[in-house]
Amino acid sequence: MSKVFVRVNVDEMAWEEAPNAKVGRSMFKKELVKDDDTGMMVRVTKYPAGFTNPKHDHPHAHGMYVLKGTLRTSQGDFKPGSFIWFPEGEVMWHGATENEDVEFIFITNKPFVINYL
Repeated sequence: MSKVFVRVNVDEMAWEEAPNAKVGRSMFKKELVKDDDTGMMVRVTKYPAGFTNPKHDHPHAHGMYVLKGTLRTSQGDFKPGSFIWFPEGEVMWHGATENEDVEFIFITNKPFVINYL
């Protein structure tokens, strides 16, 4: 990441399709900022209705701030305005409900890695 001010208009960004072989479906993302030195990353993510990222863990912590829809997780369901933080190594799953897409801001503190269990 360059050491300069970053500004993006999320509404003007196109969704990038991210196929998930484990799920057999795609999710969508808009990368906002990434620090190549630390791996820290912030993006907007959309899970389509019915999409669930199955049981997994990460060698990094990550947070999710719900913008639209309901984020269904191993820790409960979260509506817009909710922020949740999963610590490094916690076993989890998360996804959208069957009836609606969910959009959230996704933040990691280290390079993103997912380990399916």
